[in-house]
Amino acid sequence: MQLTFLTRLLAVALTGLIHPLCFPHFDLGWLAWVVLVPLHWTITGITSRKSFCYGWVAGTIAFSGTIPWVITAMNQYGQVPWAVSALLMLLLATYLGIFVGGYAWGYAKLHQWNPAWLWLGAPSMWVSLEYLRTYALSGFPWTLLGYSQYQWLSVIQISDITGVYGVSFLIVMGNVAITLCLNRMRATQEQHVLLFPWRPALAFLILLSATLAYGHWQINEQATLDRSAQSLSIGLVQPNISQDKKWDRAYVDETLTRFSTLSQQAGQNLDLLIWPEAATPFFFEREKAYQQNILSILRQSQSPLLFGSPTLRYEPDGTPFLLNSAYLLSQEKLLTGRYDKRHLVPFGEYVPLKSLLFFLEKLVVGIGDFKPGQGSMTLRLPNLTNATPTSFGVPICFEVIFPDLVRRMAKEGANFLVTLTNDAWFGDSSAPYQHFSMVVFRAVENHRAFARAANTGISGIIGPDGRILTQTPIFSQQTVTGSLPLRAASLTIYTQYGDVFSWGCVILTGIFLIGCRMTASTHTKRHISSHTI
Repeated sequence: MQLTFLTRLLAVALTGLIHPLCFPHFDLGWLAWVVLVPLHWTITGITSRKSFCYGWVAGTIAFSGTIPWVITAMNQYGQVPWAVSALLMLLLATYLGIFVGGYAWGYAKLHQWNPAWLWLGAPSMWVSLEYLRTYALSGFPWTLLGYSQYQWLSVIQISDITGVYGVSFLIVMGNVAITLCLNRMRATQEQHVLLFPWRPALAFLILLSATLAYGHWQINEQATLDRSAQSLSIGLVQPNISQDKKWDRAYVDETLTRFSTLSQQAGQNLDLLIWPEAATPFFFEREKAYQQNILSILRQSQSPLLFGSPTLRYEPDGTPFLLNSAYLLSQEKLLTGRYDKRHLVPFGEYVPLKSLLFFLEKLVVGIGDFKPGQGSMTLRLPNLTNATPTSFGVPICFEVIFPDLVRRMAKEGANFLVTLTNDAWFGDSSAPYQHFSMVVFRAVENHRAFARAANTGISGIIGPDGRILTQTPIFSQQTVTGSLPLRAASLTIYTQYGDVFSWGCVILTGIFLIGCRMTASTHTKRHISSHTI
């Protein structure tokens, strides 16, 4: 049966429309196991060039539905006109759609070369492209397909070996198996009869079963470790400071009063009290009067305090620049450590290619001239009673979506992890929920408990197995207290060796594409020879 252009377009649009539903806060994660089926069905039997175009359309629709919060951030808080914000969001979605287009191109190539290997080649290509998206143009690994399963704990435990990419691999393999089964039913008299695709179906069922078995074992193992492990008493402060007031000097006193009240609610003598990213609307190191307010709150809580604050520094020629920092103060009001954010947000904390895009400083209000931090990636928790020295990593906001960056913190010796963020920029959208879901995977990948303090939410505590222990609603003023399980220096396979699985997929993809090219060359030579004869 030949598909019309309109039918194909509707099918790829269906893939694009299903995609946002797989992620928070729709949370229909089961749809991820069929999201690519309409796209696969569309591009089966057509040229790789046309397949790329259909995949690009599907990807552009998919990401337009997944990242509409970009408009809110730029228009409402960046003061960029709505039409310009919408256009920039569409450009970003179009760029991200190229990766889906590349996948569709490779799928068509592999289908033409040897469809018997689609079950392995297609997932490898998908993971390779997700891995590329993690680093290309500074990286934007938002809503990788594996993140859709953050609530299915038994499936995501393989992340401690493969990272989130392994879950994406399994999902795509499932999509391929379903597609090939449907293609068997689609065969008609004018086509050769297709045999039942037992190899992809069996491979998927075996891999899924092994994943679930490993997941159940790992969840029980983590539960056993939690029962015997030491834990920290922590307090998370969610002040819910409106973004339009956050940097208004007239509201500094009100902000500090709110932090003081909420910190008192958390109680005294905690192992760690945590405030969100850029909690202080001033330079903590330099503004002594406001600094005394922080020290007064610290004196009342009698707990070490971790909080975000910008840091001002100067180049040798006197040019000022900023660091997005997390400060750690001991109960004795001593500065015991500072972590400076390393992976900055393009167009939010710095302008890439500034000499060419100089005009964007006038378009986007609030872009600061930040620079990435250096030095140690962990901080040492002071004066923890009855315990060996305890270290932790503090990925700040955007950093937590990068698996390798968080992995390096765990490898450096972090016994637990804390992320500070300000998701007020996203407004009342799906972005805070999407952002929070990614933290689940960072916990599983490294078997490290995570605490998350967010200005407007979501704040919460996540166990080493990815179980969400506490979660606050967004745009609420709250204090959260709880226990955070500690982990010893043992490292997961992912923590120790990193993205070996992803690189394996890259190598497999290269092998498959070389095979496709060699087959195409052979066909071309045969075609030329037959015409010559």
